[in-house]
Amino acid sequence: MDKGHTLPQDIRDLRHCLRMKSKYAILLVFVVALVIIEKENNIISRVSDKLKQAPQSLMEVNSTDPGLVLSENGSLLSLSELDSAFSQLKSRLQNVTLQLGGTREPAVAQGPRRHVLLMATTRTGSSFVGEFFNQQGNIFYLFEPLWHIERTVSFEPGGANAVGSALVYRDVLKQLFLCDLYILENFITPLPDDHLTPYMFRRGSSRSLCEDPVCTPFVKKVFEKYHCKNRRCGPLNMTLAAEACLHKNHVALKTVRIRQLEFLRPLVEDPRLDMRIIQLVRDPRAVLASRIVAFSGKYETWKKWASEGAAPLNEDEVQRLRGNCESIRLSAELGLRQPAWLRGRYMLIRYEDIARSPLQNAKEMYKFAGISLTQQVEDWIQKNTQAPQDSSGIYSTQKNSSEQFEKWRFSIPFKLAQVVQSVCGPAMHLFGYKLASDQETLTNRSISLLEERRAFWIT
Repeated sequence: MDKGHTLPQDIRDLRHCLRMKSKYAILLVFVVALVIIEKENNIISRVSDKLKQAPQSLMEVNSTDPGLVLSENGSLLSLSELDSAFSQLKSRLQNVTLQLGGTREPAVAQGPRRHVLLMATTRTGSSFVGEFFNQQGNIFYLFEPLWHIERTVSFEPGGANAVGSALVYRDVLKQLFLCDLYILENFITPLPDDHLTPYMFRRGSSRSLCEDPVCTPFVKKVFEKYHCKNRRCGPLNMTLAAEACLHKNHVALKTVRIRQLEFLRPLVEDPRLDMRIIQLVRDPRAVLASRIVAFSGKYETWKKWASEGAAPLNEDEVQRLRGNCESIRLSAELGLRQPAWLRGRYMLIRYEDIARSPLQNAKEMYKFAGISLTQQVEDWIQKNTQAPQDSSGIYSTQKNSSEQFEKWRFSIPFKLAQVVQSVCGPAMHLFGYKLASDQETLTNRSISLLEERRAFWIT
């Protein structure tokens, strides 16, 4: 009877003992890790001091015998051994982290990590084409992150201000490609609180911001201005989003706010990035027709002039259209010249070609980017480019693409098309868009306004 009473107490003592041993084991592991780190830091410090004491010219370093080792306190340490020490340290710390239930390791990339920029202008079909990258699970995709910068930083068009805005956009892009999403916190209004924000522009257009673990539990009574489409999430946690970016194999961004290709050179030449720039263009007559529908208030003078013709078009409006076409043309001409810094990193493609053969052109874009296209993307393209009719939303990415791309020919008066042709002629010629001579030619679909040419791309 006594033995039956004492047995539970023995079990409790044993469990207590095991818990104490586990705590000591964890503490011991951390101490060992700290000792290793301190040891390696001492090695680095000694090597650094030695190099400072004996500076060498670049020629001397290049001519040094590979077998040369650095001496400190009678011990020899080669650079290869130092690399090996770092590798061993990294491996040990990773093992400790995994044993203690720490954060998971980044996904193993299938080939090098790519950084893809889809560069376009408004109403060129960039939201639709951006989905080709958004739908791939191993790509971290952001939809128009520069919107926040444009809303926060005020720049007048033209001259030095245009250069200033381009530089700000470029520097923000660089940080985003490096998964530093905290850079956006300086431009989001209201300012994020403890790295949380419900005001990330069009969050629902970026799958990576709406999937686990970035999609945190929904918080009642917290207004989410740009919510996820297919699930309810709490305010965007920028820290979780940045970690998700680091765990993806590739990063892709879509923006309509970069016009000057030459300003992207520092990104292309940054050794931390492996840039691929895809410039998407569309017939400027189609772009104007789409903007008149999507941004009706901003194009009232165009509509009145086309319907009434009582007063001439505002010259500033016409010059703005000319400037947009010229900036697109100049960037494309720079890319097609294949300067050394851009060679193999620039692709020019027409929206019309994508609309007619979406899957084929998606494969070409992925091949150019050096990324393997998954069945997930192919399925999305098949499903969303053969709809019986287009969705009613102006930002819809569901289209009967083979029929949709020429609908503009029936929605724009010929006199408006003439204005576009007169100011955008050089760009239209470069991209292979034919001029219409009259209203009949404009609306006759048996007369193609598109030169047959393969999508431009550079390998």
